[in-house]
Amino acid sequence: MFDDDDLIMISALQHYCFCPRQCALIHVEQVWSENRLTAEGRLMHERAHEEGGESRGDVRIARAVMLRSFRLGLIGMADVVEFHRLKDGRWQPFPVEYKHGKPKADDCDKVQLCAQAICLEEMMNVKIPGGALFYGKTRRRLDVAFDENLRLETESIVQQTHELISSGRTPPPVYEKRCESCSLLEGCLPKKMQKKRSVKAYLSRMLSDP
Repeated sequence: MFDDDDLIMISALQHYCFCPRQCALIHVEQVWSENRLTAEGRLMHERAHEEGGESRGDVRIARAVMLRSFRLGLIGMADVVEFHRLKDGRWQPFPVEYKHGKPKADDCDKVQLCAQAICLEEMMNVKIPGGALFYGKTRRRLDVAFDENLRLETESIVQQTHELISSGRTPPPVYEKRCESCSLLEGCLPKKMQKKRSVKAYLSRMLSDP
């Protein structure tokens, strides 16, 4: 179990999945910069939060729901939590996360959503089988099942993220194509930093050879 002071943001999990260095820059060094993509995402979240709660028959909708898990050491906010009325009269939570782009090839977004569900399960003492990701570019929902594999992956990412942030160390840069979409590109300088590391390693090898 974690204390209040040890809780990390749920959003850090998505940052870690995308790039551990990005995660450390944001959550260890407190570095942040916005580009078009992050601005679009921020505006989309703000709109989702401002619309307010509502009821539609057997569905109640809550927005900007605060989340916390002392078991995993997480804190954050769900864009939307729908509560679906079951046949026995109970209300089943169904988290919905808004993303401005399109579905990704990796599990970054699914891990973030699953972490939200695990927080809700702890807070409400319920089991949540699934949720959804809404993508602004496609204007469609992607249903996500919180199966055992995703839950194990999520808890593993949570542990790794905690270890990274607790270490206080920022990993060295590794340039990849997706770096071009990162808002921290100019501050991270992965191409330049990686080149410097390569030259340093080369010189070290040369000097160490007999």
